[in-house]
Amino acid sequence: MSYQHVTVEPVGQFTTITLNRPEKRNALALDVMIELTQAFRDVSKTDANGVILAANGPVFSAGHNFGDMAGTSLADARYLFDVCTEMMDTVQSVPQVVVARVHALATAAGCQLVATCDLAVAAESASFAIPGGKGGLFCHTPLVAVARNISRKRAMQMALTGDPITAATAVEWGLINLAVPDAELESATLDLLTRATRGSVRSKALGKWGFYEQVGLDQPVAYERAVGMMAQAATSRDAQEGITAFLEKRKPKYTERA
Repeated sequence: MSYQHVTVEPVGQFTTITLNRPEKRNALALDVMIELTQAFRDVSKTDANGVILAANGPVFSAGHNFGDMAGTSLADARYLFDVCTEMMDTVQSVPQVVVARVHALATAAGCQLVATCDLAVAAESASFAIPGGKGGLFCHTPLVAVARNISRKRAMQMALTGDPITAATAVEWGLINLAVPDAELESATLDLLTRATRGSVRSKALGKWGFYEQVGLDQPVAYERAVGMMAQAATSRDAQEGITAFLEKRKPKYTERA
């Protein structure tokens, strides 16, 4: 389909989805979120093995569009944040590995979007913030994603102070995977995604779903879920091919799709 606020570019085994509203600092306005969600759903149905989430312009994403919230009713505000949550859930539910390629500031819901991706690589000049604590609207929903990546004290520091952190700090705190020289951002992102998509496509998709299914659960419940998934996965065609290839000392040939 055609998109107004994002571009979708398949190249080889990967597809790049790019926020393309630089004049609005790639703010996650309601129509942008709906379109981005649809783009991920469309790509999920293709043969792409991985997705790069990028952005054009001087800002990766400035977060929610305050124009959507000015004078809003409770029902409309709830709808807005439900749409945002659906977008975040979609990023984690698609079978492909999703890596954020962050070239500049990612703030508020933009930071939430980065934290939601499976992996994230940033330019050294990029920064991250959830700045609602400095104003009148606390970043409740961005904090959900951020706090699932970094420690509670660090998440609260970001939320309460609203101060941005550098890409280097974001790596140290666990918000992103890598911070690289700006000129190396594209190649480093591609390298990480290439390594993260090796092996069976179906196994990787199940692994992604299984991770998000169990990561927030108590350990006994998490193991119960994981044991069931792993036992079932062990009987799959690709798993048996990998086991047989290992025993026969040959390169496996994986054929299953997600």
